[in-house]
Amino acid sequence: MIRILDRYIFREVTMTWLGVTMVLLLILLTNQFARVLGDVAKGKLPKDAAFDVIGLSAAQYLTILVPIGLFLAVMIALGRLYRDSEMPAMMACRVGPAGIYRPLFWLLLPLAAGVAWLAIDGAPRALTAVDRIGAEARREADLASIEPGRFTVFGPNEAVVYGESVTPEGEMQNVFMQRQVENGEIEVVVAQRGEQIDSEDPNTRLLVLHQGRRYEGVPGTSQFRVVEFLEHGIPYALPRLQTADPRPRAMRYIDLLRSQELEHIAERQWRLSIPLSTIILALLAVPLSRSQPRAGRYGRLAIGLLVFIIYLNVLSAAKAWIEQGTISPQLGLWWVHASMLGITAMLMAYQNGFHKRIFR
Repeated sequence: MIRILDRYIFREVTMTWLGVTMVLLLILLTNQFARVLGDVAKGKLPKDAAFDVIGLSAAQYLTILVPIGLFLAVMIALGRLYRDSEMPAMMACRVGPAGIYRPLFWLLLPLAAGVAWLAIDGAPRALTAVDRIGAEARREADLASIEPGRFTVFGPNEAVVYGESVTPEGEMQNVFMQRQVENGEIEVVVAQRGEQIDSEDPNTRLLVLHQGRRYEGVPGTSQFRVVEFLEHGIPYALPRLQTADPRPRAMRYIDLLRSQELEHIAERQWRLSIPLSTIILALLAVPLSRSQPRAGRYGRLAIGLLVFIIYLNVLSAAKAWIEQGTISPQLGLWWVHASMLGITAMLMAYQNGFHKRIFR
């Protein structure tokens, strides 16, 4: 049978967690939305993929927002109960630590399982999908994405292209192009018009220029070659949809387990650390939230944020130390979690009077 106090504490923590997490997620997505709109305006992303990228980014953000959101929610909810003298009244009715942690675990365990899935599988898949959307956008980029009257970096070789005007069909008028070729030579092409066509190779396209001149040579020397042409095709390679060597953040967890590279070991330990830190932070938030009745609303919250920042920064530093070989992979990130768990146990013991019983 579920007690009324259990439901009350569970509801307070859950509603606070939803509010905190949604606010933090909205702030991050607003910033991401501005960046995505900028990429769409520059032609780096198709318009219909903007909301897909934002949704996939939300999955990545939640891996960090769920732990910090739950940590802050427990501190805010229990802190309010202490401030309004509700928690002392519960303790007077013999509600001990188990009466606080029991309803907390109803929320903590599903969230820890969800964030474990996100960190191990969901977020890497989302990151891979975002990279694929960007690669597809670069592959599909055509001359219509070039802004008339402006110099634009075009293609993977970063050629500088200028078109006085661009027709709706994607044909440029009065074209200027500059690119660097082998042996430090610079190639400058001016043409009356240009268009982009597909080639037999699906990974290669042609920029075809009509009625123009091509200048080739090394800057600072007088040896230049000038070629007049009626039609000149310039091939350029399209970006691959899948990289042969993906980033560790985007790798599958099974591939990380098979690898013994330090960078991959650090990444797989980091993914396991996220759900583990979720549990530790939720446990730590209970003793940190304890305050005197009618005390300041944000005094304990500032301490909690400082603890979270230190915890996250030490974890990040330990991950970098693993990658650099400074510390043993066997020690890895686990000493950070063990230290925080030890601090949590000491705070819980101190606030429940265990030190008085020992020294009595």
